[in-house]
Amino acid sequence: MANRFDVIVVGVGSIGAAACYHLARRGVSVLGLEQFSIPHTFGAHHGLSRMIRQAYYEHSEYVPLLKRAYTLWHELERDSGEQVMHITGGLYMGPPDCGIITGSKRASEEHALPHQLLDHTQLSERYPQFVLPDDHIGFYEDRAGVLIPERVMVAHVGLALQHGAELHGHEPVTKWQEDGDGITVTTNRRTYQADRIIFAGGAWTDAIVTDLGVPLTVTRQTFGWFTPRNESALALGALPSWFIDVGDGWGYYGFPLLSGQPGFKVALHKPGEQTTAHSVRREVTAADEAELTSVLRDKIPDADGPCLAIQTCLYTNSPDSHFIVDVHPCSDRAIVACGFSGHGFKFVSVMGEVLADLATTGRTENPVGFLGLRRF
Repeated sequence: MANRFDVIVVGVGSIGAAACYHLARRGVSVLGLEQFSIPHTFGAHHGLSRMIRQAYYEHSEYVPLLKRAYTLWHELERDSGEQVMHITGGLYMGPPDCGIITGSKRASEEHALPHQLLDHTQLSERYPQFVLPDDHIGFYEDRAGVLIPERVMVAHVGLALQHGAELHGHEPVTKWQEDGDGITVTTNRRTYQADRIIFAGGAWTDAIVTDLGVPLTVTRQTFGWFTPRNESALALGALPSWFIDVGDGWGYYGFPLLSGQPGFKVALHKPGEQTTAHSVRREVTAADEAELTSVLRDKIPDADGPCLAIQTCLYTNSPDSHFIVDVHPCSDRAIVACGFSGHGFKFVSVMGEVLADLATTGRTENPVGFLGLRRF
């Protein structure tokens, strides 16, 4: 077993696995180190579904990255034989001046994305599954859909291994340092050397990258599946992926019924209680269930059946809720990707490419400058 690599990737979750794949397919010798199993259910790459959309209300500069991400998702499906994405359309609902409506409209107009605005009457007639206040309107885009995170992991990991990557589960990194020959990484098993290192540790980033200079907060999140009362109304084709605004850019979201899903999924996209990756409460409470059922009871009665399952995951939040993708401030041999804040999974494919670019050439043609540390 070699202990010298071109690049070491710390954290083989969704983004780390994608980086390993993009590096290995270029012929780069890469080692991926993961403290848990590959994959695992302790971070943010489980849960059977993640939304993907192009009319990005959070920041219009994400749209070019999303366009590249879609291309890479299709390539991943072709090369792996796994269907990782389902196009369902996307429906976003709220008052006309709410962030999801105004931001999606702005991004669509800036980047010439097809979209439709639905007034309250049109929204109610087209999607009677939703019972909404009179001031709510709809924004619809046809390119939105669902990513299956477990299949994404299988595809990236499998292709990385086929291209020669070495991946180690259950091998946590305890120390890293830059020396005259590159980077030295120590784990609970042995010591490795590399020319470059990529940190993609999610909620565990602060434990190993202690001098980033930007505070990251970790929050506990829940999502659940419920027995539908009217399956036909919630089926794929009858219902798109959806998001209902609750203010300040946050909201409830979910998907049509899909094969492989244990019922109708709903989640709240809003940072939950602050925690740490090591101390997070994994047990589910009645309050967790009540938070999810409230939107079903009040706004989606066709889905308001008994609870089937609730799981927890983690958000890693940067101060402005945007990603951090940059060279480490203390070492130009280290690249950091973190702070994906609950909306990063749709970018996994392109972030793998970006990190591979930065680790091999020091630059990328993908427009990630607005995600750099200099903004802080």
